[in-house]
Amino acid sequence: MTASDPRPHVLAFLRRQGLLRPGEDAELTPMTGGVSSDLWKVDLPTGTVCVKGALPQLKVAQQWLAPVSRNRVEYDWLRFAALMCPGQIPRVIAHDGQGLFAMEFLPPERYPVWKAQLLDGHVDIAAARGVGDLVGRLHSASAADPRSPQRFATDDNFDALRIEPFLRVTTNAHPDLREQFAELARTTAGTHLAVVHGDVSPKNILLGPDGPVLLDAECAWFGDPAFDIAFCLNHLLIKAVKLPGHAAELRAAAHALADEHARYIDWEAPEALDARVAALLPALALARTDGTSPVEYLDAAQRREVRKVGRALLLDPAPTVGHLLDRWAMSGAPA
Repeated sequence: MTASDPRPHVLAFLRRQGLLRPGEDAELTPMTGGVSSDLWKVDLPTGTVCVKGALPQLKVAQQWLAPVSRNRVEYDWLRFAALMCPGQIPRVIAHDGQGLFAMEFLPPERYPVWKAQLLDGHVDIAAARGVGDLVGRLHSASAADPRSPQRFATDDNFDALRIEPFLRVTTNAHPDLREQFAELARTTAGTHLAVVHGDVSPKNILLGPDGPVLLDAECAWFGDPAFDIAFCLNHLLIKAVKLPGHAAELRAAAHALADEHARYIDWEAPEALDARVAALLPALALARTDGTSPVEYLDAAQRREVRKVGRALLLDPAPTVGHLLDRWAMSGAPA
């Protein structure tokens, strides 16, 4: 397959999997939104599916290489998570073991992207609570599953996709915080308690008729569930900087998500996870301004605002998520 013409490769995959019969053709429409994979809407004679293929070099300005084996990791996570939360995980249709899989296509008119709604100023507290519920159920189920530690022993994959670009590369812009970032990287990499999705971002969450639907699990890893909660709360707080008129609602959404997730914490003391979330979140905030994959919607002044609060909270960590949300609000970053 070449980057300019994926059709032959995708069509061959569809034929091998029996989704396209001899003599039939399919219409491929590229889909946007992610940096780590190619994604196509595929209209078949029998219906519409979505085909995904992992890229060795992610679509960002800096060099960001990652193993394409993550495609199999995502396939495994989708199958596992669909058993735990049917209707809230896309159904997998086919997988070739070589970097492509097909899953059901969820039409955007019925499954809007949460990120788009938030950036339009539509902050639904119930949706945030639903995300906390979904992620909490998945964490709890995986922590209790004796097969998950081996099935998702993907430490190298998670390091390449999350720890390196978020917790190491960002120190280049903040060398005085190198010790703090290094300690967070060690803690995150060394904590193995539940299956982590790794990309619980509003761009990967659809608001479906049966509740939130979680996509894009290439980073799935048996590790620290605090990462998922810190990752998503970070996005809500950064959007509060982008949308100061909705800052109070976004902070309430963050509280609702964390509180709902906390109902399911049965693999460790809830206070322990809460403390790790509070410690990790400001580092992720700085990563979204100065790491390998910065958010695209902040202007220069807003980036400075996020840096200000992120640095302050790394230098003087908040003991809990509640304290962090209060201090973010008081620090000048409106939330």
